[in-house]
Amino acid sequence: MEPLRYYLFLVHYPVYNKRGDVVVSSITNLDIHDISRLVKTYCGKAFFMITPLSAQKAMIERITSHWKAGFGAVYNPTRDEALKLVRVADSIEDAVKKVEEAEGQRVLLVATSAKKREGKRISYRELSRIIRSGEMPVAILLGTGWGLTEDVIKKCDFVLDPIEGLGNYNHLSVRCAAAIILDRILGRKDDEG
Repeated sequence: MEPLRYYLFLVHYPVYNKRGDVVVSSITNLDIHDISRLVKTYCGKAFFMITPLSAQKAMIERITSHWKAGFGAVYNPTRDEALKLVRVADSIEDAVKKVEEAEGQRVLLVATSAKKREGKRISYRELSRIIRSGEMPVAILLGTGWGLTEDVIKKCDFVLDPIEGLGNYNHLSVRCAAAIILDRILGRKDDEG
């Protein structure tokens, strides 16, 4: 299957910490591997990791290059397929510019949040329709730390409905949230086989 016109942005800045301060969160090895594999599994075009820190960018390059060449590539050749989707950007604006240059069209920005929001919300079903139709490129923004800042959310076209579990606890890892979100948007339904 050809890649669908969606991009996953993992935002490390600007995000909140648990005190509500705007910070740069840390890159994790697991996020690089797991989310790139997720985007590959659900036929995305690219997985952008957004951080302004050169040390973090170098770490992403070191980790991905290990699996693209040398022992890592020989040991696990399929890992490279997913890691080829990893892109690095200094900012959300930088990532948007790269996508729009590649697509030749404005990208629809969809924020995610653990909180219910009124106003510019979008359902999983409607986002699925947009992505599957291919009518425009879509960027789904996931915040690390304690989530995307309000300024980022305000700049997005829509905010995806939050993931709601069965209880009151609502603090999923970004990897879990990404997997649930992509499966709700693009996963096969029981009647699809």
